[in-house]
Amino acid sequence: MKAKITHLISLAALGLLTACGDGNVDNNTQTAQTEAEAPQKAIKLVDFEASPDFPDARLAIKDIKTEMVNKDSVKITIHYAVDNYELKKQTSAPAAGACNNSKDGQHIHFILDNAPYVALYQPEHSFVVPVNTSHYVMSFLSRSFHESLKNPEAGVLLKFSVDSKGVLKQDELPNTPMLFYSRPKGDYVGDDTKNVLLDYYLYNASLAASGTKVRATINGNEFMLDEWKPLFIQNAPMGAMKVKLELIDQDGNVLSGDNTSIEREVQLAGSEPVR
Repeated sequence: MKAKITHLISLAALGLLTACGDGNVDNNTQTAQTEAEAPQKAIKLVDFEASPDFPDARLAIKDIKTEMVNKDSVKITIHYAVDNYELKKQTSAPAAGACNNSKDGQHIHFILDNAPYVALYQPEHSFVVPVNTSHYVMSFLSRSFHESLKNPEAGVLLKFSVDSKGVLKQDELPNTPMLFYSRPKGDYVGDDTKNVLLDYYLYNASLAASGTKVRATINGNEFMLDEWKPLFIQNAPMGAMKVKLELIDQDGNVLSGDNTSIEREVQLAGSEPVR
């Protein structure tokens, strides 16, 4: 009986080897095939522990100065007033250790025409624009790990135009809903790829399950957001990550007007590239 069982096992093994080829299968190849065939975890958005609130924090524009650079462009310098908030201080919060955090501490996010923001650690900033142009500047206070402060006084919007002589005119702000993209931004490496902050700034807009929402599309994965709060993007694959944010109405239509849709691409890597 024992000899018969051994014979059957030998035949089964022979059949398995025949089905797989000549039997000379490299273990590394098997492992690589298994990993390649394993399904990717789905990208998800997750809440995290609430950050310290700064209900009395206030950001305002103190003054604006202009200077002609040449006949085609003008340099603009904005000086801010910051009250009840300390720039360059590290924010004490669990999220500061869970995601990308600025070593230079709390700061201002300066967003010109919904382009990637500039982090300001001093309450002033200079930039150059062409003459005969109009622009938006969204500025808001940020925690050290780049989460925006969302109390009304913590952000300020400026709409302006400059004429052919570089004279700046502050234009009337629209009363339409607007969205300004903040995070994710730039490159994420190593542990910073595990929790990627998704954050944005709303103006003239409130979100509700039966009203205006933000549609976030991340690498083709669509999420409907009906509450203005920061979230972590998790399970994003390494490489390029495309993020699109849109303000939509209750029927799923993108709202009309300025600054209602913005798309950005960032890069994720498991380690620093070898140079």
